[in-house]
Amino acid sequence: MALASLHHLDQQLFCYLFRRFATDKMARTSYWVSKTADGPGYALIALALYLLDNQQFQALLILWLTAYLIELPSYLLLKNLIRRQRPSDRLADTLQAYIQPSDKFSLPSGHTAGAFVFVTALLQVSPWCGVLLLPWALAVGASRVMLGVHYPLDIVAGALLGSSAVWCASSLL
Repeated sequence: MALASLHHLDQQLFCYLFRRFATDKMARTSYWVSKTADGPGYALIALALYLLDNQQFQALLILWLTAYLIELPSYLLLKNLIRRQRPSDRLADTLQAYIQPSDKFSLPSGHTAGAFVFVTALLQVSPWCGVLLLPWALAVGASRVMLGVHYPLDIVAGALLGSSAVWCASSLL
């Protein structure tokens, strides 16, 4: 019962946010913010860190890669175990997403998890950089709601997953 109430509250919050703030202009901005958290961008940053040949950057790269090795299978497992329908599918009669998501289920948000892996690792290795990029990670999560493909709790779960993956990786290294 409590889980159903939480889901209902999350759905209500999503509907409020989406109907109140998801305009075409916001969708265009959200699309590009979301794109910054796609995989190829991370690969380019990893290559740049590797090529910089700086001990601090090398430590960041190792932490980052280890955390992604924890986060990605965890994300896939959770997504396929929970199988939460995306808001754009569940509420298809009342709203339409601005993008076509890359997979079927919504919980947790992979874009948000990836962004929080990146920022949480930065917070550990270079705190000032992490603090500067934290608003970006939060914007990635918000963009997924504004695009109509995630509920707010999907974003919270993604942020917790990404941050937890870094904490686990730190304890292994």
